[in-house]
Amino acid sequence: QSCHRPAGQRASQEPGSRGLPEGVEYIPTRKKGKNPMKPVGVAWYSLYARTRLGYLFYQRQVKKARERYPHGHSVPQPYCFPGLKILPIPVLSNNYSYLVIDTGSSQAAVIDPSDPLAVQAAIEEEGVMLEAIFCTHKHWDHSGGNWELCQKHNSCRVYGSALDAIPQLTHPLADREKVSVGCLTFEALATPGHTVGHMVYVLDGGPFGSPPCLFSGDLLFLAGCGELFEGSAETMLASLDLAMGLGEDTLLWPGHEYALECLTFASLLELDNSALEQKLQWAVQQRQEKRSTCPSTLGEEQSYNPFLRTHRPELQEALGLWQGRGEDPDAFRARVLKEVRRRKDLYQAT
Repeated sequence: QSCHRPAGQRASQEPGSRGLPEGVEYIPTRKKGKNPMKPVGVAWYSLYARTRLGYLFYQRQVKKARERYPHGHSVPQPYCFPGLKILPIPVLSNNYSYLVIDTGSSQAAVIDPSDPLAVQAAIEEEGVMLEAIFCTHKHWDHSGGNWELCQKHNSCRVYGSALDAIPQLTHPLADREKVSVGCLTFEALATPGHTVGHMVYVLDGGPFGSPPCLFSGDLLFLAGCGELFEGSAETMLASLDLAMGLGEDTLLWPGHEYALECLTFASLLELDNSALEQKLQWAVQQRQEKRSTCPSTLGEEQSYNPFLRTHRPELQEALGLWQGRGEDPDAFRARVLKEVRRRKDLYQAT
């Protein structure tokens, strides 16, 4: 595989997919117009997140995805700088794991290893030593491969938040704690909202001449954000604001391939957003060619991602929302975010 810089990366849509919304892995019977957080959805989420039934469902997901996408749901392109290689690994029906390699020492870390077979195949192909697993949160589609990988790599450490029940967790992390793997340095940031213990990981690209890299799990997607399973709009807004403070050149590596659906939804909210229109056209082409849309940059995201545009008057007007007299600006932005999230939960691409 040849390496490409972000501008050269392209993505593709799964054949036959109808642009299923984020969270579909948790609520497979979800119907158009149904809010997944209604009582039945909440009950299913509790079973998925807190019982063995969730793990059994995850195993079924893995089996079906391996049959449907024997070579992965997308064609990724490695991202390379001197001493650094980031390999997106398409897993399940729309997830991404990431193998991050210090090419000087051949030491590596993996972010959110959903399918252990796919991750192990990448490790063997690259000829690297797996030193660490970084889990953004407990959901099986992000942590289900931990046990099997730890069996194969005895010295592998598993990092994540102690607030989430992450399988095989060996090294609980505090907010802003840093971890080194070879010459790679990751900083953990607590970003609750999707789950109580959700964390994102920021790779310092400085030593390699690369921009910072944000592995965002289910906090932030291209043109989207994660569902509020265990947090309020206010909590999610604070987490998104924290991520956006990393800088516009930061590369976004999300946990899912949701670009086409999220951009289509966003285009229904802002009809005259030229940046959004251009990105949507690009994403359509990428997905037609079955290529990954990762990464984007946080600067790009601010121009078309409605969950990052809660401060924009054009979005507020499109939603029919106005700031109340004396209303705190952040409280109003949280109200805008809540409305965008509500509409997104009800939306299903056709």
